Amino acid sequence: MEMIQQLLDNLEPHACNIFYASAVFLLIIGYVGTPFIFWVIGLLGLVVGLELGATAFVAVIGVSLLFLIPPIRQNLFSRGVMAVMKKILPKISATERSALEAGVVWVEGDLFSGKPNFKDIISKNKYPTLTAEEQAFLDGPVEKMCSMIDDFKFWQTREMPPEAWDFLKKNKFLGMIIPKEYGGLGFSALAHGAVIEKLTSRSIPLAVTVMVPNSLGPAELLMHYGTDAQKKNLLPKLAIGDEVPCFGLTEPTAGSDAGSVLSYGELFKGPNGQLMIRLNWNKRWITLAAISTTIGLAFQLRDPENILGKGLNLGITCALIPSKTPGVVIGNRHDPLGVPFYNCPTQGNNVEISLEDAVVGGIDGIGKGWDMLMDCLGAGRGISLPSQNVGGAKLLTRVASAHAVVRKQFGLSIGKFEGIEEPLARIFSSTYLLEAMRNFTVGAIDNGIKPPIVTAIAKYFATEIGRKSTNDGMDVLGGAAITDGPRNTIAHTYIATPIGITVEGANILTRTLIIFGQGVFRAHPYAYKEISASEKGDLKSFDGAFWKHIGHVVRNMIRSILLSFTRGYIASRGPGGAAGRCYQKLAWASASFAILADLAMATQGGGLKTKEKLTGRFADILGWMYIGTSILSRFEAEGRKSEDLPMVRYNMEVAFSEMQKAFEGIYGNIQVPGLGWLFKYVIGSWSRFNSFGGLPSDELGHKIVAAFLKPSEFRDRHTKGAYIPKDYKVDQVARLDHAFEKSFEASGVERKIKKAIKAKILPKKNIKASLDEAVSKNVITPAEKALMAEAEALRWDAIQVDDFTQDQYLKRSSKSELTGLSKNLS
Repeated sequence: MEMIQQLLDNLEPHACNIFYASAVFLLIIGYVGTPFIFWVIGLLGLVVGLELGATAFVAVIGVSLLFLIPPIRQNLFSRGVMAVMKKILPKISATERSALEAGVVWVEGDLFSGKPNFKDIISKNKYPTLTAEEQAFLDGPVEKMCSMIDDFKFWQTREMPPEAWDFLKKNKFLGMIIPKEYGGLGFSALAHGAVIEKLTSRSIPLAVTVMVPNSLGPAELLMHYGTDAQKKNLLPKLAIGDEVPCFGLTEPTAGSDAGSVLSYGELFKGPNGQLMIRLNWNKRWITLAAISTTIGLAFQLRDPENILGKGLNLGITCALIPSKTPGVVIGNRHDPLGVPFYNCPTQGNNVEISLEDAVVGGIDGIGKGWDMLMDCLGAGRGISLPSQNVGGAKLLTRVASAHAVVRKQFGLSIGKFEGIEEPLARIFSSTYLLEAMRNFTVGAIDNGIKPPIVTAIAKYFATEIGRKSTNDGMDVLGGAAITDGPRNTIAHTYIATPIGITVEGANILTRTLIIFGQGVFRAHPYAYKEISASEKGDLKSFDGAFWKHIGHVVRNMIRSILLSFTRGYIASRGPGGAAGRCYQKLAWASASFAILADLAMATQGGGLKTKEKLTGRFADILGWMYIGTSILSRFEAEGRKSEDLPMVRYNMEVAFSEMQKAFEGIYGNIQVPGLGWLFKYVIGSWSRFNSFGGLPSDELGHKIVAAFLKPSEFRDRHTKGAYIPKDYKVDQVARLDHAFEKSFEASGVERKIKKAIKAKILPKKNIKASLDEAVSKNVITPAEKALMAEAEALRWDAIQVDDFTQDQYLKRSSKSELTGLSKNLS
């Protein structure tokens, strides 16, 4: 540095100006990312500015030409680099390749780039809306379906009422995703999710029953890969429930590692020369298997006699097998934490099926099962479980806000205590977040985009955030949440929460192996191209990807440094407005994330995918960047409502705080040979000093809670989509809502009495005891006294919990005793 300074001190003023202008020029082109020729111009400017002479000028041009002329660059540099990288880059298995190539890259690619254009992201990804037909289905059949279910009775009898089953089938709930041409409803992903959301807010086992046939299963596979004959034969029957489907994927040794299925089929020729398959399988945790008529099955197909001439192992294949086929075993049931939906093991012993009829896609579908599963699963997990958690969150928001007003301690509604306000703020803001993420994701699916990394993010974060909200709800409702019975509104959600964590990819492995483990190759603009090109020995493709990757690294290094030192203020404000600062900080996070991802790949090589603690932290950053983008997209789509801004800011602060925590974890643990100390102590210390942000302020949380603790269009809007029953004499949700509204209506009367007590117009005693005297002294009117009395009676009734006689308690597990029990307790 001293030598450079001395050199600059000896330069003529005009030369110094050229030097500084060139340096600034290089920083600008580095920040925005430009072709290499602009770097050459900048370097030549430095040579002129430093007065290094003609030799240096020619040397820069000469060296630059070596990189600018492709044939020279490829043979002089790229060939050797490719040979080295071929040794250190991870090997991609066939199943991993299928997973990586399934679906498309969407917004996650922008976030991985280090230079996301949020203005384009928001404007090009229109927020989805329901059609009039879809809304009518939600307001009609779905509303009716919810009213037919007594969730407490459902859990006690462990069966859905026959009339409810008939209604589901008659109204095509099991065929929502099946096109109308085959007799289904042909609903969008948004409508599909909205139905699951509302059903969940009424009854989780009801929602699961509808969810499974409309997710990964026979209908989805047939629609995309079935032959015309298979579609015409089976889809109309599935649409109206004449056929009930299940899908057998998971095995004792193949859970999240679905590619390692041991179930197998062997190809043989039947007596008439027809191609047949003899199947053996052992599946578990198969939802609806016990009542299924058609079993979708994933298995390894073998050809021992080489009938097809393709060798012994033909790969994972999907087939549809009638449940009554000889050799199919369905009998026992699993008990998923007592949640009463059908979930069972199933086995097959030498089950013989016709290849052409049963294999999805016929003979052309052989060995393509893994591709089919990856394609369909990537879309399905972005709809069902996120929607289920949105429904649970909206119900919880409705119940917790009402309970916080109705329930009193020390003469005050508990919602006025800051200790209660804190979890309430998390519950209410998380509901906004979950709705935003779900809608942003299904909007992509409805536009024909199937982004597997994004749907993995949606599934993982929806279930994890849902779990935290449910725990907060249990704390707020306290004794009302732990006392089982018809009046308990959230215990069943609490019990069922771990199930969503484990299905469609267990969350631990989804976070560490899919979101970043696959995402780093899938969403990175160049990494997978380099691996593929090096494996094929394709020098030209490798050369193109590698040098663009170098430019990508240089650009993001400069961007991350400049954005860090300016705290993101030099970044674009995206669409602008009140949330403009959030776009700047997301751009800063993206640049830092991108350069660290490249550093991790460069230092860990093929071992990166085994560094799951590290990849998990990268997944957290990517996930929260996506969540932040979803929140801002919702805010823009809904017209930048000022009353929603506190929730936007609260959630964005949470997002940045979670990113900060993950960045610090990476700095403290990333293994860079010889430079670990630099990241842990220097860059890590700078990151803590110059953080993305801390947790939301208490004042922000207070604003959110205050908005929900009163009857309003705001509260109704943010719980719209949940089932809100109306009969407060029977249903606890309605009972709480009614007491909440009357309590709020009577709060003005209560304030009058408290003011009179403070002014010593009324004696100091409890409000209920002061009502008559308050009327006699004209503090309140007789009508106001009646209102107070009604509100207190409703409040008292709403906070009661269920109890049972000893005989009832002991007989609750007896189905014969339960028919009238739930009615009596209600």
